[in-house]
Amino acid sequence: MGGSGQGEGRPELVRARKRLGLSQEAMAEALWVSPTTWSRWERGRQEIRPVYRARMAEVFGVEAAEVERWVEGREPVDTEAWLVPDFSDLSLAATVEAAGRLWRCDVDPERRHVLAALPFVPAAFGNWLSEWVYGAPVGSSAHLGSGPAVGPADVRRIAEARQAFVEMDRRFGAGLVRPAVVDYLNTTVAPLLRGRYDGKVGTELMTAAAGMTLLAGWTAYDLGRHGQAQHYFGQALKLAKAGSDPLVGVWVLTTMTHQAIHLEQPAWAVRLARAAVDSARRVQAPPRVMAWLLSREAWATALQVNLAETRDEHGVRQVERLLAEVEGEHARGTTERDPAWVTWFAPTEVVAEGGRCWFLIGEHQRAVACAEAALREYDERRLRSAQLNRVNLAEAHLGMGEVEQAVDSARAAVPMARSLTSTRLVGRIRKFSDRLKPYGTVVQVKEFRAHLAEELVSQPEEISLQA
Repeated sequence: MGGSGQGEGRPELVRARKRLGLSQEAMAEALWVSPTTWSRWERGRQEIRPVYRARMAEVFGVEAAEVERWVEGREPVDTEAWLVPDFSDLSLAATVEAAGRLWRCDVDPERRHVLAALPFVPAAFGNWLSEWVYGAPVGSSAHLGSGPAVGPADVRRIAEARQAFVEMDRRFGAGLVRPAVVDYLNTTVAPLLRGRYDGKVGTELMTAAAGMTLLAGWTAYDLGRHGQAQHYFGQALKLAKAGSDPLVGVWVLTTMTHQAIHLEQPAWAVRLARAAVDSARRVQAPPRVMAWLLSREAWATALQVNLAETRDEHGVRQVERLLAEVEGEHARGTTERDPAWVTWFAPTEVVAEGGRCWFLIGEHQRAVACAEAALREYDERRLRSAQLNRVNLAEAHLGMGEVEQAVDSARAAVPMARSLTSTRLVGRIRKFSDRLKPYGTVVQVKEFRAHLAEELVSQPEEISLQA
């Protein structure tokens, strides 16, 4: 039995769970134990075996020694280690403090590696969604801090900087731009959040900070750092809540959906996508926003169909219905209410994401047609998207049994995979290569796999950090 924690319970363990935003049941699920066992651990009524202590270190994203301190109750825990967005306190002050702590740790050489290695914890989404929908809104975004006076021009500069970073990310990959984004958050955005501003400026500042935080999360995701990305997405959602900006919130939710799809978490992907759609409908979001959100719901639903043990005809029809809605909403055109970020969802992306949906429900010929149409429209501003779409085309050809065409399509993406600092793209190509194993005796497949091994020998593998 552990030290002083046994008589008085393990308050640091309770605090750890709450800061992660998890119920006792969800925490037990993440550790593969019963809720009763977890409850006993928190109350100090049961010893925690080493294997579970190690698992806690992974789930909480801390060093093993940190876990020992809370379990044994020997000394206070370093609160800087707690980076997961705390949705138990949605006040402006708590949100600003948590954001600054996250960015500060990400630029600290001694803590950066811990943050980058954090596990992806699907169960965290449950509390986040609940607080996003039902949590009490912040009364005012005004702030009287010790930092500089903040005005509309400061907010505009954040938006302009974000757009510049986005262009770099799309053209060169996340590895090049991410350090600059995080440094900008820590050195420019954090002091502004701690400054002095009225409610109107505060609302706009929270929105701009949410967008930049979301970009930092997106670049972590592109580099395969899924736990780190999840932390940033959660913080972006808190900032959107603090700014009372539902459209930015649904932007964050649909980005979370994208990550859940990539990690093949269909149940969470569908929940996130539907939460985004429902939130958008409540505020009568513009058609282009609805098109994007419905497209992600279709994609998440298609993944659920694809991974089901038996053919789900109801799911297939639902995907078809959603894709028809996407086309209808997108055809309604732009409005004066369109947020700047929705311009990313251009007609090319409508076609490309639609093609992915068709592939997942087994309509490979339609998937090929969509991927080819999208490729004709991509330009140098979306180099990574174009290469990912080449892999989509390759997989669709393979689904039709057209091995040579599939190999040709994937091979065309390899040169850019070498120059783009995108672990996600490299991972997609390697995953496609694994799917070629049944065709290992085909000459073109042998040549492709040898070519891939030579060309991507120095490229990092994507690390799966799922809990």
